[in-house]
Amino acid sequence: MAGTDSYKTIRTFSSGSYKEKGSRFIAEAYPVRDESDIRTIIDSVRKKHHSARHHCFAYFLGKDRQLWRVNDDGEPSGTAGRPILSLIKSLELTNILIIVSRYFGGTLLGISGLINAYRSAAAEALNNAEIIEQIILESYEITYPYSAMNEVMKILKSGSVEQSEQSFDMECSLKISLRPSAKERILKRLLLINGLKYRILSS
Repeated sequence: MAGTDSYKTIRTFSSGSYKEKGSRFIAEAYPVRDESDIRTIIDSVRKKHHSARHHCFAYFLGKDRQLWRVNDDGEPSGTAGRPILSLIKSLELTNILIIVSRYFGGTLLGISGLINAYRSAAAEALNNAEIIEQIILESYEITYPYSAMNEVMKILKSGSVEQSEQSFDMECSLKISLRPSAKERILKRLLLINGLKYRILSS
């Protein structure tokens, strides 16, 4: 299970397929960062598989999977998007979109058959994916007097803090990356240094 400073996702695009009674289910899994990524990908998949009858999908976004959505795209409610979402959740993945495009084979599969088919196709895509643990880092810029250099470096070294874009002059600046679990402790120690200031760059 991913820790408080990380989450699990897939490294790159992967795909899989499943066949049942003439119907073909093509599953595509994508790592995503936000909902604009998702809209773009869904549009491109609809164009690529333009003769497929259904394009069902599910996604999770955010470290704690707080954003999610399912879409059955005309299939009976709960038979496509939910099984895909359930599979993603069972593997504790996030920042991931899975789309399953169905080419209808002429035979109805029934509720249980559809659930199995969409889940199986999605599972095949994830079997072909590389699951990774993504470390969460928040970026800050700190400025401080040159006279405080040794004190600053001592704190950063003790906390194994990532550093970049250093500028050393009468007033020094430095970009640092902190894990969420360590940021309060590190920043609290840094702010005890006279003249030190920081600003958030990204998270």
